[in-house]
Amino acid sequence: MKRIILSITFTLMVAGIPLFGQATFPENGIKDIRESSFAFRNATIYLSSGEVLENATLLIGNGRVVAVGKTVQIPDGTTIYDLKGRIIYPSFIDLHTDYGLPKATPSGQGNVFMQPEKIEPANKGAYNANEAIRADYNAIEQFEINAENAKSFREVGFGVVLTFRPDGIARGTSALVALTDSKINEAIINDRAAAHYSFQKGSSAQSYPISLMGSNALLRQTHYDAEWYEKNKSALFYDEALAAYIASRSLPQFYTVTDLQNLLRADALGDEIGKQFIIKGSGDEYQQISNVQATKAPLIIPINFPNAPEISNPFEAMDVPLEKMKHWELAPFNPGLLAKNQVAFAITTADLKDKAMFWPNLKKAIKNGLSEESALKSLTETPAKLINAADKIGQIRPGYLANFIICTNNIFSDSAVINENWVLGKRYIIHELDTNDHRGAYNLIVADTTYKMEITGKQGKEEFNILKNDSVSIKITASVERDYIKLSFSPKTQVGPIRLSGWKKGDKYEGTGQLPDGTWINWSATYTGAVAKKASKKPVPPKKPDINPHANPGPVIYPFIAHGREKLPVQETILIKGATVWTSEKDGVLENTDVLIRYSKIEKIGTNLSEQDARVISGAGKHLTAGIIDEHSHIALSSVNDIVTNSSMVRMKDVLTPDDISIYRQLAGGVTTSQLLHGSANPIGGQSAIIKLRWGRPASELLIQGADKYIKFALGENVTRAANPFSIRFPQTRMGVEQVYVDNFTRASEYEEAWKKYNSLSAKEKAIAVPPRRELDMEPLVEILNSERFITCHSY
Repeated sequence: MKRIILSITFTLMVAGIPLFGQATFPENGIKDIRESSFAFRNATIYLSSGEVLENATLLIGNGRVVAVGKTVQIPDGTTIYDLKGRIIYPSFIDLHTDYGLPKATPSGQGNVFMQPEKIEPANKGAYNANEAIRADYNAIEQFEINAENAKSFREVGFGVVLTFRPDGIARGTSALVALTDSKINEAIINDRAAAHYSFQKGSSAQSYPISLMGSNALLRQTHYDAEWYEKNKSALFYDEALAAYIASRSLPQFYTVTDLQNLLRADALGDEIGKQFIIKGSGDEYQQISNVQATKAPLIIPINFPNAPEISNPFEAMDVPLEKMKHWELAPFNPGLLAKNQVAFAITTADLKDKAMFWPNLKKAIKNGLSEESALKSLTETPAKLINAADKIGQIRPGYLANFIICTNNIFSDSAVINENWVLGKRYIIHELDTNDHRGAYNLIVADTTYKMEITGKQGKEEFNILKNDSVSIKITASVERDYIKLSFSPKTQVGPIRLSGWKKGDKYEGTGQLPDGTWINWSATYTGAVAKKASKKPVPPKKPDINPHANPGPVIYPFIAHGREKLPVQETILIKGATVWTSEKDGVLENTDVLIRYSKIEKIGTNLSEQDARVISGAGKHLTAGIIDEHSHIALSSVNDIVTNSSMVRMKDVLTPDDISIYRQLAGGVTTSQLLHGSANPIGGQSAIIKLRWGRPASELLIQGADKYIKFALGENVTRAANPFSIRFPQTRMGVEQVYVDNFTRASEYEEAWKKYNSLSAKEKAIAVPPRRELDMEPLVEILNSERFITCHSY
C-alpha cells in the first residue's frame, strides 16, 4: 500500500511543474524536470522601440516572458541576475535568409540560344510543367539547425530568422525559426510562414523563361492557372505546385528583386494579379522614393553599403561611372529616407559578405538620418508584424517568446557590447556578462615582486598590460568572469609564464598561482585609481571630412546615371517665336512662324502670337518639326527575346528600362517616340510598347496610354534556329514557321469561341460551369483576329 501512495505522490509533484522542451522525446537517463525560471533586475528594458522601463525587472520561465515591470514578484527558486543598469532589447528578426537549408544547384545554362532546348521538366512526379514554378517546396522539409551560422546571427543580436530557398520564380514556403541550438522541434515557430517569388528562375534547366518578361508572364500564367485549377473540380490531373500555390495564398507574399526597377515591376505585377507583395529590395530605393512610397509595399532592405570606388589608378578612376559614385554617396541615407517618407521596412543582414559589417553599417545609417527608434523598430516590431508573428516576437511582453539581448549600454552607441542573447529562454553568452568595471591602475604583487598593471579598453573587452617606465612592456593574457580572474604573463627576467588565478575582494584581487619553475605563490592586485590618459607622441592627423554629413544627403539625379538632372522638367506654357515650322501637313513649311504650346498640346500656330504666362523661346534661324517616330526599336528594354515558339504572352511594357542612355541619345537625334518590339528569335514574338522618350521619368510615365497594341512576328532563318546545330525547337524549317501561324491562329479562334460560349451562360449556369483556362499566349492573337491593325513583321 505504501508503494501505491508513494507512486501517486510522485506523479502529482511532476504534474504540478510546467515542463520545458520537447515533451514527446524520450530521455536516455534521469529526466530534468526543473522549471527554467530567471529574473533580471535593475535593468533598462525596451518593451518595444518606443516604450522603455527604467530600473525594471524581467521574469521569464519555460522559454516565455512571464512578467516585466518595476514591481515584479519573483517566485522562489528563480535564478536572479542583477544587471546594475544594463539594457535589455528584444532580439532582432531577419526576414531574408536561407539559414539551415541546402543550397540550390544552378542550371549553368549559359547562352541558351546555342544549346539544345530543354522543353520537358526533369522533375519526376505530379509537379508543374515548368521547373521554375516550385510553389510545392516547403523549407520546413529540409530545414536543419546550423549551429555555426546561428551563432553568427546571435552575435549581432538576432534571435529569429525567416528561412526560404532562393530558387525559382515561385519558391514555395518559408519557415520562421528561432536561432537555438536545441532540437529542431523547439526551433520551429511557424512551419509555413510565407510564400516567396522572384524574377529569377534559379536552378531550372528548362529553356523557358530566359528573360525578365518571360518570368513575369510565367508567374501571371501560374496565377490564372491556379484560379482555373481551383474551380475545375473534375480535372483529370493533379498539379502539386498549383495546389500548393492555392494553399499559400493566405500567407504573407514575399518578392525578391535585384534593383529599383524590378521593385516597381514586382509591385505592378502584384497589382495585376491581386497580391500586395512584401518586397526585398536592394538598397537603392532612395532614387525614386516617391514612386516607392506609392507602391504601398512593405520592404526588406539590406545595409550592404558600397565601399568607396577605387581611384588610386588615375586611368581606372576615369572609368568610374557617375551612378556608382552617387550610390556610394547616398546609399547610407536610404533607411533614413524610407523612414522619413513613412515606408514600412525591415532591415536584413542579406547581401553582407560578413555579418561583422552589420553594426558598422547600421550605425552609419543612423549617422545619416535613420533614428535609433526607427532602426530598432525595423529589426523587431516591423518584421514581426510582416510575418504575422507580432503576438509572439519583436517585443518584450508577458506571453511572448523569451528572445532578448542584454547590452552594456545603448546598443547603437560606439561603445556598446552585446553581453548575452537569450533565445527561447536559453542563454547564449556573446561577451561575458560582468557588471563590475575592472578598468583602472593596480599594484600587482606576485610573491615578493611588485608590478604596475593597467586594465584599459571597453568594458567587456578589457586589455591588460604591465607597465615599465610608463610604457607598455608586457602584455597580459587575461579573462574575467564576474568576480573570477585569470592572468598569464612572461616577465623578461624569467623563462616561461607566470600563471595566476583568483577572485575579487573589495577593491583588490587575490589568489594563488605558479611561477615558471612551478613554485606555488600568493598574489594580489590592489586598485590605485583610474588610468591616466597619456599624451600621444605621434602627430595627430587632421580629421577627414565626413563624406556623408549627418542627415544631409546630396541631390538625387533623374535618371540615376550620367546626364541625369536634379530637377525634372515640368509641363508648362511655351511660346516659340519666329521659327521655320515644318507642319508635315497641307500647309507645308511656314516661315517666321510662332507656335504656342500649352502644357502637353499645341494650341496655336501663327504669327505675332503672344501669351502673358508663357515662357518665350526664340526660334529665329531655327527649324521646328514634329518629333521623329522610330517604328522599330529595341532601346530601353532589359530583355528583348524569349525562346518559346509562341511568345505572345510576354510584354515589352513589363521590362521598360527608363534609365537606358539610348533614350538620351535618341532625344539628341530628334526622336520623341518609339515602338519597342520583341526580338526575332520566335515566329510569334511578344507585345510591343509605344513610348514617349521622357528622360528621367519612371517606366510607368513612358507608356503612351490608349495607344494601339501590336505584336512582333518574324520569318526567315533566325526563327528556325538554323544557326544553332543543337536546336530541337519547332519549327526547324520555313514550312514549319508557316504551320506555327496556322496552328496558333486556329487555336486562338477556338479559344475565343470557348470564351464566347462561357460568357453567354446565365449567372446560374456559370455558377456550376468551369470557365475555359485563361491562356495568356492566346489573348493577344484573339485581339489581332478582331482588329484591322497591321501586324509588325520581320523577314531576313
